[in-house]
Amino acid sequence: MNHKSISSVLTINGGSSSIKFALYPTAEPLKCGLHGTVDRIGLSGTTLTFTEPAKTPVSRKLAAADHKSAANSLIDWLEKQSDFKSIRAVGHRVVHGMKHIQPELVTQGLLDELHRIRPYDPDHLPREIELIEAFRKRHPKLQQVACFDTAFHQTMPRVAKLLPIPRRYEAKGIQRYGFHGLSYAYLMEELARLGDPAAKKGRVILAHLGNGASLAAVRDGKSIDTSMGFTPTAGLVMSTRSGDLDPGLAPYLARTEQMTTKQFYEMVNHESGLLGVSEISPDMRDLLAREAKDVRAAEAVTLFCYQAKKWIGSFAAALGGVDTLVFTAGIGENCPSIRARICDGLGFLGIKLDKARNAKNAVKISTPASPVTVRVIRTDEELMIARSVCRILGPDTAK
Repeated sequence: MNHKSISSVLTINGGSSSIKFALYPTAEPLKCGLHGTVDRIGLSGTTLTFTEPAKTPVSRKLAAADHKSAANSLIDWLEKQSDFKSIRAVGHRVVHGMKHIQPELVTQGLLDELHRIRPYDPDHLPREIELIEAFRKRHPKLQQVACFDTAFHQTMPRVAKLLPIPRRYEAKGIQRYGFHGLSYAYLMEELARLGDPAAKKGRVILAHLGNGASLAAVRDGKSIDTSMGFTPTAGLVMSTRSGDLDPGLAPYLARTEQMTTKQFYEMVNHESGLLGVSEISPDMRDLLAREAKDVRAAEAVTLFCYQAKKWIGSFAAALGGVDTLVFTAGIGENCPSIRARICDGLGFLGIKLDKARNAKNAVKISTPASPVTVRVIRTDEELMIARSVCRILGPDTAK
């Protein structure tokens, strides 16, 4: 028998304190093989947890003080795995892509540009660049592909991108971009696979509710608006991010608390949101467990649901109605009570939930009579990255 060696794609999804990775053999359909996470980077107890298909997860400690050493430790470990030689390309999630409209092969020119735009996203871009450069240094012949989280929203009309500040700043790239694009692109492909007509021609609202949370309005398969803006701090209240704030708050706190720009940035990104309001936890599960006994937890949960409801209402106005509403990400996929509270009172838009189906996290949670189809879809950014890499590499990927 002639055994062809199957090539594979490695996906890398670098976060602020973690790196998620997954191997996808390029045979169709793409299915995840070895995958895992490097957690608690920059903290004590950095851990590599990995899972092979049909096996139980395994964890081991890593000596990694920062992202650069964590990236090199991960590559050290990957090189020892039997599947490493099959890797044909590495696909990276890159949170900020400015005006890039699709995934691209990493070149020196693209890396130079990413270095230049680092100030646009100081929480993510420097770490993502370190990951790309670590692979480039260790394996210079290995092709790498940048998959931009902002690309999905490039179709937004000009009115949705404009910021109402002096026009001269627009020339510096200061506008609304939107994020969670890999998740949204995956959801739209899933909607099409499920046979939902709104995926191609219709009005869809996507609610990515996780540690980072945003919503997107999609008409006829194209993003027309989203809640995040120039940075991922904007929009809906999140685990530790504030979401939208009165811009007058920054100079007020500078005057009365002597708060510096750096301190304000830390506050709105890492000390606010559910954590700031509850003073307990950034995790929705903890707050739901405590809300009956602690008013701070109850208020944080109520605020989150109230704001999500308002965003759905505003996007229904922008779209001229809604045909399909999709919940995804950690909270969106796993919290029936949060979905129920968000949808409560939205009957005037045609949104009606089936209590039993919602309680089971079913794929379709709207009632049969509901004019709007409400779905719960598990997002898969890693699979979207793998698909994007395969499309760029072309039909020869599996050779």
